[in-house]
Amino acid sequence: MAQQSGLDSLFVGDHHVTAQPYYQNSPMLGRMLAEWGAMPAGALYLLPLWNPVVLAEQVATLSCIAEGRFIMQCGVGGDDEQFLGMGVPTGRRPSMFEQSLFTLRALWRGETVDLDGRWKLRDARISPLPPEPVEVWIAASADVAIDRAARLGDGWLGDPGMDFDTAQRRVQHYLEACAAAGTKPGAVAIRRDVYVGESAEAAHRAMEPYLERGHRGIEPAALLIGSVEQVAERIGQLGSMGYSDVIVRNISTDQQQALATIERLGEVRGLLGGSP
Repeated sequence: MAQQSGLDSLFVGDHHVTAQPYYQNSPMLGRMLAEWGAMPAGALYLLPLWNPVVLAEQVATLSCIAEGRFIMQCGVGGDDEQFLGMGVPTGRRPSMFEQSLFTLRALWRGETVDLDGRWKLRDARISPLPPEPVEVWIAASADVAIDRAARLGDGWLGDPGMDFDTAQRRVQHYLEACAAAGTKPGAVAIRRDVYVGESAEAAHRAMEPYLERGHRGIEPAALLIGSVEQVAERIGQLGSMGYSDVIVRNISTDQQQALATIERLGEVRGLLGGSP
């Protein structure tokens, strides 16, 4: 449906130690790439939870399968339960993130890596290598993390919980951090949870149960809920702030509602000057 609706990119997330089923990103994306075509695609990985050699191999393999640009979204991760369940010290997340990213890029270049840090690696290498450089978008919320994204990333990915005022402040912080680091801003992306209804009234009626449960702990003002025209207007506001990409995730767990939202997002895209 995303392909038929003309959406621009395809991503899957990363989560572990879950009580509910969560189908893992690498195998799921590998299956979807067989259908997706040449548009950009990728996955989010919480770097401290992954052995960097294993992850370098996973991403390199996926990038060989992908017909178009492969983008690795990545983050430090903030859910202590995942880290405790995976046996990873929570206090070492920032240093583990940076060492992992350094190691990934070296392995993707075809280098043999020795590392005596958070991971102990000797003569580590991978094959196959990515056919093109892997683009890295770094998810970040705190100022210090946004500074890291400006320094180390090919793009920044803002979190879905930001209201519009916070989104404005943080995009400005990222652009200023790039200037201070002497780096060129790449993708300036933001995640948004979305439901597009047949009308504004129908959308809010359908999403009322999710709002009553406090959907993912996100403030309602940060959610995109409304008609095609309303959602297009709000995404347009994000574009005016300086965001280049809006990564959407369905609020509804109902398959028919989710597919209908994706189909209507094609109409949203059309109103924003794209196609269809």
